[in-house]
Amino acid sequence: MADRRKRIWITRTQPAAAGTAVQVRERGHDPWVTPLLEVRPLVAEPLDLTGVGALAFTSNNGVRAFCALSAERQIRVFAVGAATAKAAWAAGFRRVLSSDRDVSVLAQGIMDRSREITGTVLHPGALEPAGDLVAALESHGIAARGVAVYDTCPTEISEDQLAEMAEMDVALIHSAKAAQVLADLLRQHALPGLAVAGLSRAAIKPLARSALGWKAAATKPLESALLDLIDQAP
Repeated sequence: MADRRKRIWITRTQPAAAGTAVQVRERGHDPWVTPLLEVRPLVAEPLDLTGVGALAFTSNNGVRAFCALSAERQIRVFAVGAATAKAAWAAGFRRVLSSDRDVSVLAQGIMDRSREITGTVLHPGALEPAGDLVAALESHGIAARGVAVYDTCPTEISEDQLAEMAEMDVALIHSAKAAQVLADLLRQHALPGLAVAGLSRAAIKPLARSALGWKAAATKPLESALLDLIDQAP
């Protein structure tokens, strides 16, 4: 249980933000869900899976976007993070391997199992992916291609929400893109007392020059490690 009840700003996209809010509440804090980004689908037509031997997902947004475009669930799946793997299992995939690190570790995991893959590795992901998985695989001779199935766009922040932000103790940052949106916001609306907890160092890098009360990155890119930072914040 928390030593002091804190107000936690959850900035990630929905519906994942709702799940994070539940965990924050279970840890004895008060969640405030106000995403800095929203997910927008980019593809309307069914995906062509001809020649695809495996899928690679780097976010649960990618899983949801793919599942809205295809009923295929028999293909082997490689995923970054427990949350992404859980989303794949929940969607009906039954051959799911996950990495708890990042895109580079996922690429290595795929390379280690390349003999088991017959066909191309398809990476359904964001319009602006955090890492270049396809290039990493191709550099090792593995056929791969990416398809942008969704984009994350900045949300509109109201005056009332700006006032609420000033009351927050800690903001949780899950991606560098969200951090950039926050950095841009802070240039116009200073929050010098705000503490920021990031899923990784890369996730909070855009906030390097922002005036903040405290900032730290999780030791591992896991939701549990990120939430552990809440009680470390002043």
